[in-house]
Amino acid sequence: MEILVCVKQVPDDSVEITLDKSTGMPALDKVAVITNAFDGYALEMATRFKEAHGGNITVVSVGPEKARDTLRNCCSVGANAAYLVNDAACENSDTYGTAYALSKAVAKIEAEKGVKFDIIFCGKETTDYTSSQVGPMLAEIMDIPQVTNIIALDPAEGGLSVKQETEEGYNMVDVATPCVVTVTKPSYDPRYPTMKSKMAARKVQIPDITAADMGADASLMGEAGAKCKVVKVFEPAKKEAGVKIKEETVEETVAKAVAMMSDAKVF
Repeated sequence: MEILVCVKQVPDDSVEITLDKSTGMPALDKVAVITNAFDGYALEMATRFKEAHGGNITVVSVGPEKARDTLRNCCSVGANAAYLVNDAACENSDTYGTAYALSKAVAKIEAEKGVKFDIIFCGKETTDYTSSQVGPMLAEIMDIPQVTNIIALDPAEGGLSVKQETEEGYNMVDVATPCVVTVTKPSYDPRYPTMKSKMAARKVQIPDITAADMGADASLMGEAGAKCKVVKVFEPAKKEAGVKIKEETVEETVAKAVAMMSDAKVF
């Protein structure tokens, strides 16, 4: 099978990010960039599928020059080839603009490689904007089936059998290929690269794709083409420290708690 995994480079979500007082936007200059966590799960699932059933994995990202490092890391843990959609026309795209750029990149890569992708993997969301929209929009633009929030998949007659996580439990869904699947956290973590795989990934050629290369309409991408605008960014409210109540007896503790809530007009 031919597999495509869409990845994004995002700010490290393990550190606290504050707002720049002069711009009102997140201060990211000193924050490290990493592979989006859910895209990492998607790549690991794709790699396990390739190891079990054969195939090739291509990764693609829409981003700046430094996103090449993320693509190279992907090549060290399972991807066979990588492409970077690197064009100023794509900067500050909203979710639709990003999905549109990816759809044009898919067509360009397929034509160049002479293949058709059977499965397109996306993370269920990115840790910077958490919109969960790009994967479904990509499927809609390409007019192919999609299954969101999956944690496992296997070949089935005519396509795939996938396990979808829901708020109530799980669904087993049969889907025809080609299709888009978005991946949530499965029961395993992404693998780490070896020294040998890191060295091999350094030699991988990562071609750039521009808007002109893929015949994209620049008016549908970037800030000017965005259908959704960011009006304001703000930090979540800080949680206030709690109050510990520890009286001599349980009855006294409960009575004091009730009295404090009454004074605070909680009820």
